Amino acid sequence: MTSTLLPKTEYGAAARFLSTSKKLLIDGEWVNAASGKTFETIDPATENKLADIALGGVEDIDRAVTAARKALEQSPWSRMTPSERQRILHRLGDLILENADELAWLESLDNGKPVSVAKVADIPLTADLFHYMAAQIRVLTGDVVPVSDIAVPGAEFHAYTLREPVGVVGLITPWNYPLLIAAGWQMAACLAAGNTVVLKPSEVTPLSILRFGELALEAGIPPGVINIVPGFGADAGARLSSHPDVDKIGFTGSTRTGRGILKAVADSNLKKVTLELGGKSPDIIMDDADLDVAIPGAAEGIFFNHGQCCCAGSRLYVQEKIYDRVVAGISDYAKTIRLGSGQDPNTQMGPLVSQNQENTVLGYIRSGLEEGAELTAGGRKVGDKGFFVEPTVFVNANRNMKMVREEIFGPVLSIERFTDLNDLVRKANDTEYGLGAGIWTTDLSNAHKVAKAIRSGTVFINCYNVFDAAMPFGGYKQSGWGRNRGKEAFEAYTETKAVYVRLDGIHHTSFACR
Repeated sequence: MTSTLLPKTEYGAAARFLSTSKKLLIDGEWVNAASGKTFETIDPATENKLADIALGGVEDIDRAVTAARKALEQSPWSRMTPSERQRILHRLGDLILENADELAWLESLDNGKPVSVAKVADIPLTADLFHYMAAQIRVLTGDVVPVSDIAVPGAEFHAYTLREPVGVVGLITPWNYPLLIAAGWQMAACLAAGNTVVLKPSEVTPLSILRFGELALEAGIPPGVINIVPGFGADAGARLSSHPDVDKIGFTGSTRTGRGILKAVADSNLKKVTLELGGKSPDIIMDDADLDVAIPGAAEGIFFNHGQCCCAGSRLYVQEKIYDRVVAGISDYAKTIRLGSGQDPNTQMGPLVSQNQENTVLGYIRSGLEEGAELTAGGRKVGDKGFFVEPTVFVNANRNMKMVREEIFGPVLSIERFTDLNDLVRKANDTEYGLGAGIWTTDLSNAHKVAKAIRSGTVFINCYNVFDAAMPFGGYKQSGWGRNRGKEAFEAYTETKAVYVRLDGIHHTSFACR
């Protein structure tokens, strides 16, 4: 494990941000929690405290929802011209890029990921989503629809549809990509459509999204349009999900929590819901694949972001002919990955995000061994401080094992053989999830056939973990409802209104316009 840390002066802006207690953002003001309570966020590499964060609860969610409703109905936000709202969101994207170094350091300190990764992935992708959604504002339109006269024979109508904001949106977001998912995948589309937001970020990683809140105000977002309330799921998250004055929930996280949100929604006001949930994604290497590309590509498909990716390629299926070579290649690759603090320029994989996550991942590793799988790499905790777990590879795995069936959300890979494509598709689809999949082959005919046969929301062919603002992301089966990113996400944050105007036989009434 590497240990050469950059000096504190290298992240001066982030250090200044950490030097004061962090408050809630409600109605354009930074305020203490109603209870006066705070909680600590810690560095998962050292287990040292980073900052004190105001602990949002039920009363704070209520205050934030009230502010968001007021902003929706009384501020100019939802009624701005498309060009005005576009300029503000584009400016916010610019500010994210201008503050990329600071945001990357905050992300690394709070989440554990390498600063270098946050700089080239999390931060620019977040900015790009704001730029993309800002552009979508100008192209989202309703339709003029030709209608028949069946309902009123002989009548003439002008009929059209309008796209309007859903209203007050509650967003509940995870810790694996704290800024990218909360701000980019969720908030950018929501704001572009003219909604107002109450965000409950993960209490494990609140820092970068709080700094984002400052940038949002600097960009010109009106008070109350964005409200940020860090807190625990049982209090703040539950209240946001069940709040009768919230019109939609956007959630990214576990399938188990997603089910709980659906129950809360059903018991309250049947608000709309978008859910991006768990995954147990198959990655497939066919015997004609370019193994010089496929082996490191499949390894990164599971080990990128410490395996803490919802679409991580955690089930690897390898065709019989090349099985031994792939197992050796990926196992060797795993053994060369350098673990260390995310602020170490030599680090390739940082710690898991928390003690709880470390315990979860180690528990799955133990279960794999107990159920008869064989380790070819990793499998152990590293060091006395920090939540470091070695990149881990299992062989002799099968569908009946807990670690093959369930989402681990850590750097743990199981490898199985397959013979022909029918055998492969059966194994790949033998899961309750359907978020992502990977295919490595030089036979594009087979690539397209298998891509069509696999039931997942995203399929990567000769690549993995490639994302673009214009492409939708979401899952089949228990991996969720709806899509994030792309025009589909933008449209999901709007209501469609149908308007019929009768053009013949119009009679003046006392309500006629003057």
